[in-house]
Amino acid sequence: MYATTTSPISAYQRVGVETGVESANPHKLILMLFEGAQEALAKAKIHIRHNEIAKKGEMLSKAIMIIDHGLKASLDVNAGGELALHLQALYDYMANRLLSANLKNDIEIIDEVNGLLNELYGAWKAIGNTANFS
Repeated sequence: MYATTTSPISAYQRVGVETGVESANPHKLILMLFEGAQEALAKAKIHIRHNEIAKKGEMLSKAIMIIDHGLKASLDVNAGGELALHLQALYDYMANRLLSANLKNDIEIIDEVNGLLNELYGAWKAIGNTANFS
């Protein structure tokens, strides 16, 4: 048989995320997407500093997937109108910048995208404090 490469810590974290997703409202799910993208970017920076190119690529790909297939896919252009279109363009910009960061091993670009995500995260979190989401 093959030995498992999953550590007990990562298994515990995965269960925590799965439990959080199952019990989260739509607003919390978006917050979790922002957090996941930011975590992937932080790990990508560490991998760049340690010259771990494959792992850096995996983390940047993960962040791009979260932005593109999570945050961008959750937009409702019909309900959100012009704001949703602007967010869609911003998410496209972020994904393209991260592709560039991957090619150039550029931490500054990662910081730029992380800053944008952080601003959106803060705004989304503030909305949750004033709105009632089910």
